[in-house]
Amino acid sequence: QVQLVESGGGLVQPGGSLRLSCAASGSIFSINTMGWHRQAPGKQRELVATITSGGNINYHDSVKGRFIISRDGAKNTVTLQMNSLKPEDTAVYYCNYHFVVDYWGKGTLVTVSS
Repeated sequence: QVQLVESGGGLVQPGGSLRLSCAASGSIFSINTMGWHRQAPGKQRELVATITSGGNINYHDSVKGRFIISRDGAKNTVTLQMNSLKPEDTAVYYCNYHFVVDYWGKGTLVTVSS
């Protein structure tokens, strides 16, 4: 089992920045993928960004150039720096850990509004 705890959501004005963090604990394998997904009201959950233990990164097209994902392998943490936020970025953001199966955090709400 893997437990994921997210932090860092909140309310921010358009154009602002937020930083999300996620700490993983439990049965962590050295080879894995961690990342962030989001779900806006009335929409399906979508991938935002992922990073493998080898450092390969993937972003959703809508966040390229604005969001930066990083991880600390020693601490089993993954961070999402979100810049130039837009109202359409409003969603619940979920941390994800993948090795054979997916584990999910409880989610943290990000609201972009003036």
